[in-house]
Amino acid sequence: MTIVINLVVSILTIVLLQVLGMVIFALMTPFKDMEELKKGNVAVALAFGGKFLATAVILGVAAYTNTSIWFMMLWFAVGYVCLIASYWIFELFTPGFRISEQLEKGNVAVGVMLCMVFIGTAFAVSSLII
Repeated sequence: MTIVINLVVSILTIVLLQVLGMVIFALMTPFKDMEELKKGNVAVALAFGGKFLATAVILGVAAYTNTSIWFMMLWFAVGYVCLIASYWIFELFTPGFRISEQLEKGNVAVGVMLCMVFIGTAFAVSSLII
């Protein structure tokens, strides 16, 4: 019975952290992600999907490598901070334009690049999780 309870608590924690991560990312953008998705903005969809996959990768590795929910949450927080930092570093390396403005305009190239920045960062950071 303890195994079932641990599994349920772990799954609920992962779902809550994933949702929290997506809410925080949505609050970081000056536009409404869901409204842009409803409009069919592919660039925003790619960036948003990259954020979702990146947080899932970090959560998955944190859950796999840690038997404690607290350590899983700690590693997720570390990984999440790295994802936020990767966004701002990417912003620094694009001085000719603001990423959020390009996404809102529907610049798919920027959306794809940001998606890959998030996913690449997640894989790199997740390899450090112990």
